[in-house]
Amino acid sequence: MAVMTDLVLLEIADGIATVTLNRPEAMNALSKALRHRLFEVMRTVDADPAVRAVILTGAGTRAFTAGLDLKELGSTEGALGAANAEGADENPVKAIESCRKPVIGAINGVAITGGFEVALACDVLLASEDARFADTHARVGVVPGWGLSQKLSRMIGISRAKELSFTGNFIDAVTAERWGLVNRVVPRGQLLPEARRLASDMAGIDPAFLAGYKALIDDGYAASFGDGLALEHARSSAANRGVRPEEVEARRSAIQARGRDQA
Repeated sequence: MAVMTDLVLLEIADGIATVTLNRPEAMNALSKALRHRLFEVMRTVDADPAVRAVILTGAGTRAFTAGLDLKELGSTEGALGAANAEGADENPVKAIESCRKPVIGAINGVAITGGFEVALACDVLLASEDARFADTHARVGVVPGWGLSQKLSRMIGISRAKELSFTGNFIDAVTAERWGLVNRVVPRGQLLPEARRLASDMAGIDPAFLAGYKALIDDGYAASFGDGLALEHARSSAANRGVRPEEVEARRSAIQARGRDQA
């Protein structure tokens, strides 16, 4: 099934939703209309029981997304408020993070400033060899409001995060992988196939369990280490009381068979 819109493309097949930001002529810049449409699409895939995993990418080969539409910001009164928007219909990071299913970012080109923040909202990042990342907030004169100042240092270390944010310099895909920003780099023609293979693996997990596991990781990551451990203990204790030994045994053979297939 394919659903086409002007600003966001949505394709659903085999339990995987592929969401494509579709303003290639503007480097997939996040206009107000695109942000609102992305919110609608993410809400749709979150509610659709047929969708078990999501891939987010950009149209074309130049950009994943260049972030907020600077032309729109410069010509529309009050448009800069989008950088601090609370609602998920205006804030694309919140729109992505509201999805309870795993979201794989397939970074096909540049991810700049707000686009970098959108990439960081994904659960897993795969990068084409053409991908590049830059935080130009300081050069634009806009303080990040979608989480980059806190997330980036936790992912790649505070000194590297400061280097990127204080210079506005780009890093390429290979450096991003070496720094731990992306999971791996693949040739440009293999980006979506690789993302689909990974999404298919995730789609094989019980969706309710996966949603709970995602929430546990995200909620614990936002807390101190001690509070995260306490959170894990509380949720694990509550959930595991309902697991029967025969269920574990039945799944064990399937896990062993899968391990043999992947050897």
